Amino acid sequence: MIPDQALPRLPASLGLDNADPALVADVTDGLARVEGMLTQVVHSDIAFVNDAATHLVKAGGKRFRPLFTLLAAKVGGEVTEHVITAAASVELVHLATLYHDDVMDEATMRRGSASVNARWDNTIAILTGDFLFAHASGLVADLGMDAARIIAETMSVLVTGQMRESVGPLSGDDPVDHYLTVIGQKTGSLIATAGRYGGMFSGASEECTSALQRYGDLIGTAFQISDDIIDIASPADESGKTPGTDLREGVLTLPMLYALSPDHTHDPDPRLRELLGGPIGDDAAVEEALTLLRKSPALEQAVQTLTGYADRARAELVSVPDCPARDALDMLARFVVDRTH
Repeated sequence: MIPDQALPRLPASLGLDNADPALVADVTDGLARVEGMLTQVVHSDIAFVNDAATHLVKAGGKRFRPLFTLLAAKVGGEVTEHVITAAASVELVHLATLYHDDVMDEATMRRGSASVNARWDNTIAILTGDFLFAHASGLVADLGMDAARIIAETMSVLVTGQMRESVGPLSGDDPVDHYLTVIGQKTGSLIATAGRYGGMFSGASEECTSALQRYGDLIGTAFQISDDIIDIASPADESGKTPGTDLREGVLTLPMLYALSPDHTHDPDPRLRELLGGPIGDDAAVEEALTLLRKSPALEQAVQTLTGYADRARAELVSVPDCPARDALDMLARFVVDRTH
């Protein structure tokens, strides 16, 4: 039994404060059931395996993927036990990728705690990620062959996106197109599967399930773009995050790629091009780069791209039944743009 104070709540950071109260109650209850399943599934009688496997589960997070699975289910019907299992499986896949990401990024912190690779080592982090992938596959196996095939295909797309990001754009590739494709594969694909599962296991029609899948793909990509914008545009006292994290890590996000790409609106700033040539370790140089990016038309160009993805996601909701869950998904698509202002 999860203590009352530990029960999940709909994250305030997702703009669903005005969602239907009965829907919120149903989804909150569903999230509590997902949380219980996650804790149970990753438990190991071997102490250090259990510690590593539960490290990120205990760290919490938005639980956006299971939340979307539950909202999608409420669009199509009801939250069944299969929906809970599906929601837990997509979250396990997501958590597994975080263990692997931290190794590749040489991260030392994750969700306010020491990352597993920092607390133990890279080998333990990689194997723990594999451990979670295995348990996700075990959960999905209980949902039938179609669900197993879908998660296998999703993991293939996700890993392909990670590989493409690691290699970078090839000769002749447009860097912006490459970036948008990569985040669609790395982020959008699993969120799309969350929506698909929610529709499949709640009794939704095939048309509705396909629309939820497409919505998830678009909204997942949109959230990544909005994070890119917030990392540059929002002061720390507004976003709660230290701006310029991507600059410090040498990660070229969408606003930066637009700033480096000459078009009819601007030529790349020579100083900004110099600053974006690699990781920036000096705080003054980070502030200089942030100032130049904020003045650049590239930031507004990124907002326009974000708005396009959010609008396309909202358009998919035309194909789903009119209900409080659809209203919540519409709120979510509007919020992903509003949060950047």
